[in-house]
Amino acid sequence: MSNLNKLIDQLEQNIPFCETRNKEVSQSDVAWHIEHSLLTISGITDALVKSDPREYKWSFNFIRMVVMTTKKIPRGRAKAPKVVQPKGELTPAGLQKHISETRNKIKALQGLSTDKYFEHPFFGNLKLGQTLSFLEIHTKHHLGIIEDIKRGKDKG
Repeated sequence: MSNLNKLIDQLEQNIPFCETRNKEVSQSDVAWHIEHSLLTISGITDALVKSDPREYKWSFNFIRMVVMTTKKIPRGRAKAPKVVQPKGELTPAGLQKHISETRNKIKALQGLSTDKYFEHPFFGNLKLGQTLSFLEIHTKHHLGIIEDIKRGKDKG
């Protein structure tokens, strides 16, 4: 979980750039990518805690295998589910508050049974270890987009 905490630190370091956008890279600004990453981590940690390991069912999933093996999510291939799409105005103070809340949710995962799982909309069921790997891959994906947006520095 220390890797995930380091990635959250990187998201936090990008808050000063929250209004930066580059439409050649993404239709969304840096704040959107930070908030989306936090919503994803928060929602998935909640689902892990609530999951019932007795209901877990494994199935082969080619997309999951590719993403987990390459540790990369292709850009522009999938749209974020509505539940993790940021809504309303995103402010530095609001992002900072969400960072704090997300760190607390990650702490709640310590000591959680490895049989707990999360049902991903594209990858199927992911046990705790796979879920943490996915969260790292997903957060790195959005940090990469943030870096590309910042390189262009188009404020419009």
